[in-house]
Amino acid sequence: MPIGMVIGALLCRPIAALEEWSQGWIMPALIFAMLFLTYCKVDMRRMRLQWGHLWLLLFQFIGSVGIYLLMAPLNEVVAQGVMICVLAPIAMAAVVIGGMLGADTDSMAAFSLLCNLSTALIAPAILHFAGGEGCTFAEIMGKVAPLLILPFVAGQLCRYAVKPIARWAEEHKNATFYIWLVSLIIIIGRTIAFVIDQPAENGMEELIMAAISLVICLVQFGVGRWLGGKWGDAAAGGQSLGQKNTVLAIWMAQSFLNPLSSVAPTAYIIWQNMVNSWQLYRKNRNTKIRK
Repeated sequence: MPIGMVIGALLCRPIAALEEWSQGWIMPALIFAMLFLTYCKVDMRRMRLQWGHLWLLLFQFIGSVGIYLLMAPLNEVVAQGVMICVLAPIAMAAVVIGGMLGADTDSMAAFSLLCNLSTALIAPAILHFAGGEGCTFAEIMGKVAPLLILPFVAGQLCRYAVKPIARWAEEHKNATFYIWLVSLIIIIGRTIAFVIDQPAENGMEELIMAAISLVICLVQFGVGRWLGGKWGDAAAGGQSLGQKNTVLAIWMAQSFLNPLSSVAPTAYIIWQNMVNSWQLYRKNRNTKIRK
């Protein structure tokens, strides 16, 4: 995985050109494939919301307002950037990574639906409070619904109506990991190209946002694991709070706030994938030790 991140960084320009040529369809297609294979294994009858999910949502919404109020007197752009890193909902691929870490994917799937719908409802008010204008529930849902609802519906249809596909997904559990690895290379390449293209005069603000987003990333993974441990699933809690839908976060920052603030969620992409790489490495090492 670290090698994949290095490859993405070295090939940032060709990757950015490929993304532009595909009109941004490569990443959605990969995410759809990952989620589809994962949701083929999710039993909808076992999907349950838990009280712990409410605490995760409270941290997301109250924490985003709190960090904005704390940073706004110092620098408005930085405040908007770090606020978005907390406000962003759980990443679509978090269920996939959570499953690799041994989390309850049925519970995570339920929280993913709840979190993204709640964010679409509440984020417009928070963005307006932070200086944004024009954001609506419909606009956010338009961004998340295709990759939130369609893979789930398709996966469940295959689970009950086209069972050979569901069995294939169950037998090839590692397929989601390799799709995610390709996604990681593309994400890192696109991220590095974006950072390089930023004006040099904004360098100090960019460094500050990158540094604070690292702290926020570690805090969110840590708090999420702590909360998840309260209901017996630390891995699910960590991924639910720490792994963010950065594509949506960057879009919200560039569309409704100061566009420079999108550097914070862009840097968050690197940090969260470094955390994921470490977690999966540690999980794999511990599994080998037990064997």
